[in-house]
Amino acid sequence: MFLCMQYDVYGDLLGLLGAHPVAPLVSLHHIDVVQPIFPKMKRSRALRHLMSSAVLDPASIFQQSICYDQNRFWSISVSWGFVVQIIRGIISPRELEMPSRTFLNWFRKADYIGYAFNTRPVSRHPCQRPFVFYLNSAKYDEGRRQVIGYYNLDKTRRIPGCRWRLDSPGKIDSVVVLKRPDPLRWHKVGPHLLFASLLTTCIKYSHTGLVLASQLTEITG
Repeated sequence: MFLCMQYDVYGDLLGLLGAHPVAPLVSLHHIDVVQPIFPKMKRSRALRHLMSSAVLDPASIFQQSICYDQNRFWSISVSWGFVVQIIRGIISPRELEMPSRTFLNWFRKADYIGYAFNTRPVSRHPCQRPFVFYLNSAKYDEGRRQVIGYYNLDKTRRIPGCRWRLDSPGKIDSVVVLKRPDPLRWHKVGPHLLFASLLTTCIKYSHTGLVLASQLTEITG
């Protein structure tokens, strides 16, 4: 049995939908008081764009996966069908699973205790601002029996200079996420809230793109 929770917020939903709780998405409402979930799109078009990936694997939409590029010291968070965020440094899963406060509560206040869930502040450190890659397109590959999602870097976001001697995620233009659909994913969550997570592994990197492959694993929580 799942507990249905409703979040009424204003502003930018990136922080909330980029770290969606382990629960099926039921609906999006009050769309008129939030920014379009994809940049450079009107709200209606942004929702249609989201559905282009949701129809390929409805059970997994917005579900978060986390992986690390140990060679480059990057933390990578995937909100399937929506966005990939790459952050310099190794950030714990516990922190990445908390929504960053890109939004305001229903009273339009930046109040960190004004939510029924834990949140974290948007990082002010110039080296830990996320590089955001929004979904560009998705398709089902019959040969691989996988959904292939293509995510492009949002170049409209200003990223301040960083003095860390780490590779910049800004050097890549796109991220490809490979995933095998699992329509029975939520039937695998037992009474102890068996955490069905997408274990994502970085399998390929070049100066122009990053490829991620994901497989379903079950971790007792």
